[in-house]
Amino acid sequence: MRKIFLNAALFICGFFSFSISRAQYPGQHLNALSVKTKVSIKAYAFNLKNIRLLDGPFKENMQRDEQWIMSIATNRLLHDFRVTAGMKVTSESLGGWESMDSELRGHTTGHVMSALALLYASTGDSIYKSKGDSIVAGLAEVQEVLNQNGYLSAFPQHLIDRCIAGQQVWAPWYTLHKIMAGLIDMYLYAGDKLALTVAVKMSNWAYEKLKPLSREQIAVMLRNEFGGMNDAFYNLYSITGNPKDLQLAEIFYNKKLLDPLAEKQDDLAGLHANTQIPKIIGEARGYELTGNKKGKDIANYFWNTVISTQTFATGGNSDKEHFAQPGKLSPHLTGYTQETCNTYNMLKLTRHLFSWSGEEKYIDYYEDALYNDILPQQDPESGMVCYFTPLKPGAFKVYSTKFQSFWCCVGTGFESHAKYGEGIYYHNDKGVFVSLFIPSVLNWKQKGIKIIQTTNYPQTPTINLKIETDKTIEMPLYIRYPSWAVSGASIVVNGAHIKVNEKPGSFITINRKWEKGDSVEISFPMSLRLVPIPDNPKIAAIAYGPIILAAPLGTNGILPPAPFSDPSKHDDYYTYNYKIPNGITNQLDIPVHNYKNWIKRAGSNRGIEFDIKNGDTGSEIALKPFYQIHRQRYNVYWQFK
Repeated sequence: MRKIFLNAALFICGFFSFSISRAQYPGQHLNALSVKTKVSIKAYAFNLKNIRLLDGPFKENMQRDEQWIMSIATNRLLHDFRVTAGMKVTSESLGGWESMDSELRGHTTGHVMSALALLYASTGDSIYKSKGDSIVAGLAEVQEVLNQNGYLSAFPQHLIDRCIAGQQVWAPWYTLHKIMAGLIDMYLYAGDKLALTVAVKMSNWAYEKLKPLSREQIAVMLRNEFGGMNDAFYNLYSITGNPKDLQLAEIFYNKKLLDPLAEKQDDLAGLHANTQIPKIIGEARGYELTGNKKGKDIANYFWNTVISTQTFATGGNSDKEHFAQPGKLSPHLTGYTQETCNTYNMLKLTRHLFSWSGEEKYIDYYEDALYNDILPQQDPESGMVCYFTPLKPGAFKVYSTKFQSFWCCVGTGFESHAKYGEGIYYHNDKGVFVSLFIPSVLNWKQKGIKIIQTTNYPQTPTINLKIETDKTIEMPLYIRYPSWAVSGASIVVNGAHIKVNEKPGSFITINRKWEKGDSVEISFPMSLRLVPIPDNPKIAAIAYGPIILAAPLGTNGILPPAPFSDPSKHDDYYTYNYKIPNGITNQLDIPVHNYKNWIKRAGSNRGIEFDIKNGDTGSEIALKPFYQIHRQRYNVYWQFK
């Protein structure tokens, strides 16, 4: 989304905006919470520290993420905060959205705190905790020097006053949400008690700031994009038990959006997509902590509506950051589709909904979005990330720069690539859900069991689990049976085949006494399938198992600084000219009903790559996993006969 700079033209308050929301999930951080979950939970989340990634593309992304984050000097992350407090600075400001003329400055520091906390939990390496602790200490000093009843930001408080007055300003509560979420994460994931102290002071300031306001004034303030402030205050309430934190969360209830959703009314068309998603996450968290069923109803209806009417085959949504008319997506295959922040937040919401129901459909979406939008966001050569995942035939991903961009999608990217361990495993009171097939180790200390998952999935359809335990343990394993696995499933335990009675779109239960060294081999044969766009069955993406395939179309016309953003411009991605060469098309001269007859495997030594014969006289078009295509043009959706 576009930004407002002090030296640039101002836009209507909150029109071009964005939101990112941190969330905690039932089952996590139990020793740090004073408010218990009030609702029934079918699948509890493990603490991230109990999962370790093994070698594979997700771990490689995480390692590149680590390198980028650690290269950003702490003093630069604190620069704008210190300037706002009138403190001496010895470093330069960061560029782009973190420059001193950006009203959003400071948001990246919040994201970096969250990412460092997640990296510490994901790896156990204290270097990430140490850097995060240094940022927290610097912010605590700024908060003390400001001496404004706990206020803390990289911009002066009058930006909040402008927001309350309904004046033009670029989403100040959004930035405060990032800062508070980062502090909460540093406390929960990294045990930094000072971070909680700073967050509590911020909450005290917010309570006194908002307490005198009328309902009408609150409604005016909430017209501006405010991130996931409700989620942040619910999460703080879960720690402190302070009713004032709960009241603050409820103040950020956006009636104009949420009341229609509670009545199952879809008014999403034309709304800025990622302004809305964090509000839903907050209501989902509120449902868990209060038992208010309205939050559950809102979250369920919103998720089902967005997935069925707004979501592309790759798991993302939006065109130029806005929702389309319900189901009318074919006009929106543009160069500005799928803001990756949206997908980041939809994955957060999905985790809440899965924990309530345990339904496999939520993990189907999670897998789709993770492999086809989040994983391919990062350039494997530089570690930079894209803002949009464009679906215009012949477009390419435009990547950030290391110190000059700091878009919202850079911040969420820092977090996304730091927490791939999330969502692989869940548990109930009896056993473990194996939900995603990613090389990893789960250490469930309470049960005294480790599960080691090794796989080259999705390049191959086989997943191997090995059990490590010092004692015999009787418990079920719930193995996800993806809805796309229509060719069946094979389960082999210690060399013996197990009959599978379950159907795709469920979980296969293996209930037995487990011994040290027990092994489970799982296989889901993959096949080609079409993922049509909702409003035209002849426009479709081609998938193989969970993976969206795309055609690499070369680098003709991609000239420096492309495929990177122009560092002299803050938001060139928003109006980017891809200079698509003549002749690039997504038209296929083959009928949609027998498309498989025209597609063949490229060769056993080429992974999951295919060739399309484009009609009787057409040339062959290569297809490969979309997540493997970088720094070149591509096509995802095809127009069939």
